[in-house]
Parts: sequence; structure tokens; C-alpha cells
Amino acid sequence: MMSAWCRRNSFLMNHKRLRLGFRCASSASGAAEPADTVFALSSGQGRCGVAVVRVTGPAAAGALRSVAGLSCGLPAPRTALLRSIVHPQSKEVLDRGLVLWFPGPHSFTGEDIAEFHIHGGPAVISGVLQALGSLPGLRPAEAGEFTRRAFHAGKLDLTEVEGLGDLIHAETEAQRRQALRQMAGDLGRLYNGWSEQLKRCLAHVEAFIDFSEGDLIEDGVLNQVDIAVPQLQMEIEKHLCDERRGERLRSGVQVVIAGSTNAGKSSLFNILCQRPAAIVSPIAGTTRDVVETSLDIGGFPVLLSDTAGLRDTGDCVEQEGVRRARQMVGLADLTLVLVDSLQLPQEPQMVSGFLSEYLKNVLPSAKDDEQRYVLILNKSDLLPKEHISMIQNVLTQTSDMAPVSILSCRSREGLDDFLTLLQDRLKTLCGDPLTGSPSLTQTRHRAHLQKCVDALNQYYEYRDTDLALAAEGLRLGLSSLGRITGKVGAEDILDVIFRDFCIGK
Repeated sequence: MMSAWCRRNSFLMNHKRLRLGFRCASSASGAAEPADTVFALSSGQGRCGVAVVRVTGPAAAGALRSVAGLSCGLPAPRTALLRSIVHPQSKEVLDRGLVLWFPGPHSFTGEDIAEFHIHGGPAVISGVLQALGSLPGLRPAEAGEFTRRAFHAGKLDLTEVEGLGDLIHAETEAQRRQALRQMAGDLGRLYNGWSEQLKRCLAHVEAFIDFSEGDLIEDGVLNQVDIAVPQLQMEIEKHLCDERRGERLRSGVQVVIAGSTNAGKSSLFNILCQRPAAIVSPIAGTTRDVVETSLDIGGFPVLLSDTAGLRDTGDCVEQEGVRRARQMVGLADLTLVLVDSLQLPQEPQMVSGFLSEYLKNVLPSAKDDEQRYVLILNKSDLLPKEHISMIQNVLTQTSDMAPVSILSCRSREGLDDFLTLLQDRLKTLCGDPLTGSPSLTQTRHRAHLQKCVDALNQYYEYRDTDLALAAEGLRLGLSSLGRITGKVGAEDILDVIFRDFCIGK
């Protein structure tokens, strides 16, 4: 077996190699720029009034002169100039549009950039792209290559890159707000702040290891680390305990409509979709499969699912539908539990007990959080108003009963109150992206943060027995934080991040 002395010295040698590797990886994002020049349509495919073609790289200036017919120098930086766009070989006029010049390093990619704002017809766009492709040293850009160059130039860290990608794909107001905040660097600053704290702790421990025997280190250095590490770990763990609000807002809230047959689930589904997306009939068991659609409800992204009615049945096809319905309920972030008001007990005092049993049948045992379901009494138009008022009074006085929405899918009465309650639930599940600490938005962030917390536990484990191994825990934690922003070990995740970008971004 390796002796403790050998193990300790092995780790010290690894520490030095890792220190060198960390410095190299940290500076890699600002490494030499790519030698080639790339171009792409940046404004998206399809007909449009104005299209933007972007060129970045050392030959961008030459491309601008050739295609815009500029013989007397380049335009003033960041100033639009109206020019005829010509093919550099045939000299044929392809279009007439605006050209702009963004000299590096003061540009999106940090390189020289030329932009052509042209008419958005397919023939015009194709002609300009072919003209640029005919120039030596230019090639079409790969997906996400412009943003990747911005990352390598140090213009964006990986969290800002991901925020930009989320902003491009945002479909709701809340998604846009969260993505914009992340692209502005709020999340990156939070993680970089933790990295700086961890760097200081690591530096103190390593200094104590290297110089404590010569009395060159002041007393209390390790005590400062002992205070800082648990405080940092507590902050990271609090950040992790967010109930996936940021990730849920980014990918969409899974909302499932569930309940017994003929409760009006498909009718409610169609009302929320504002179209006849699901078949509605008085025949019990009409819906046999899961019907899904994406919606924007109050600015929050929702993946809404209509499911088969929950009942015991001998029909094998309907049995599969019921199985899938229960599976969807188990995966749901929010369940809309629909009840046929005609099935309620005649005596109002017995309604709360009936609903409690009904909830136990629809929701699994883990779904006892009131924020994870909305109880809806449908077909209120078929009950006397006095009876409805009595039911409301009983439910209001029942302390252990979550708020109940009473409505009629046929008359739409009570629908506004239900939508208000639904939006409140969605806001609770997703949070407000503009307030408080920036939200954790990516699964990979969560994985690296959890690795950081686990690594900090190694510091406690070896603090009193082997400081070299304790320092290794701090170093692993710092490496995990660095992988989130791209400060260390980023190459293995770059392709995963940038492949989801469109060409020209």
C-alpha cells in the first residue's frame, strides 16, 4: 500500500500540475483568434423585409470592400452606409442596402465584423451569400460559430452564452426576462464570486502547507478558511434548493388535467387552448390517450396535457389510457384535478370529505403539496346557485382544504377566477425572474454545483489529518465552479452548448 507520505507528496505534485492546467485553461478562452473568416445569414430563414448577413474574421474588411464596392476606405465604425451590393467577380448588382463596419476588438466576436442589411427575399439572400462564398479565405459559418468566437475572445462566459441561446428561443415574457438577466451576466457574476472566495481559501491552505514551518504565515489563516468554506457551502446549497424554478421556467411547466370520466377535462383543455384540440362527447371514456399542447399562460410557458378519465375498466385500450394518465400525473409540476359537480354529495357538509377521498384517488401520495394541484368543480351551471353558495361556505371553513375553483366550462362562469388562481400557481412554481438571486437554469449547472458541494465535504474530512487532501477538495470544488462559466475544462462541453445555436449566431 502507498504510504501516507507518498500519497501526500503525490497529491502535492498533482496540485502543481492542476494549478498550471487551471491557469492554461483559464486563459484559453482568450486564446488566438481563428485564422479563417466566416459568413452567415444572421436574421433567420424565410422571407422578410430586411435580412442581415454577417461576416467575421481577419478578411471581413476585404469582403466589405469587394461586395460593397468601396474603393476609398471603410465606413466609419458603427455607422450605416447605403451602398449597391455587387458580385465581386461579375460586378452584377445584387441589391441595394446598408453596410456597417465593426472593427475588433470592439465587436460581438472581438474580431472585425462586416454586416450587410439587405432585402429579405430568398433570391437576394442567396445571391449575397454566393458572392461572399466566391471570395478567397471565406467560408460559411457553422451553427453557433459567431457566439463561440465571442466566448473565445472573452466577450461572453458560458452562462452568458446560454442566456443568449435561451433569449433566442424564448417564447413567453417570463422566459425572456430570465434569459435577458442571465445574458447580462447576473448568474455568471454569482458563480464567479463564489470562485473568487474559493480561490482565496485554496491559496491560504496551500500557503500554510508550503510555508507554515518557517513561521512565514500569520496565525489564524486556516481559521479564516474554516469560517469561509461552510458559509460558501451553505450559499451554494441554498441556491440548489430552488425547487427547479429556473429550469422549469426555461423548459416549461408540466400541467396535467386529470379526474374521473365525463368530468369535463377535454372541455377545459379546449378552453385553455382556445381551439377544439380534443374530442368532447357525452360518452364516458372518449379520451384514450394523452393530448398535449404548448401554451403561454400569463407569460409562463406551459405544456398542457389532457388525459383519460380515471376509472376501473375492462377495456384493454382504456386501461392503457388510464395507466398513461396516472404516469403523467406522477410527472406533473401542476395537476388540475377536475370534479363533476353532479357527483358531489347532496349534503354540503359531506363535500370536503368526498373531495379529500377524490384527491387521494387522483394524486399519488407524494402529491400532497397544495401548490402542486388545483381542485376544480366543473358543471356548476347544473346546480342551484344556493347549493353552490353553501358548498363554497363549507369549503372556506375547512382548514385543511386547498382553495377550490368552481366553474362551468359550458357557460364560462368562474373561468376568470380559475385563470387567476392558475397564474398564481404558475408564478409560485417558476418564481419571478427579475427579483432575488438569479435562478439556476441548466441541468449541467446543478450537476457541477452539487459536485462542488461534495468536494467541499472533502475539506472537512481531511482538515485535521491531511491538509494536502483537504486542499484537493477545495481545488475540485473550484474546478466544478469553473466548468459552469467556462473558466476551466470547457472544451468537453462547448460542442453541446453551441450546437443548439442557429447558423449566423
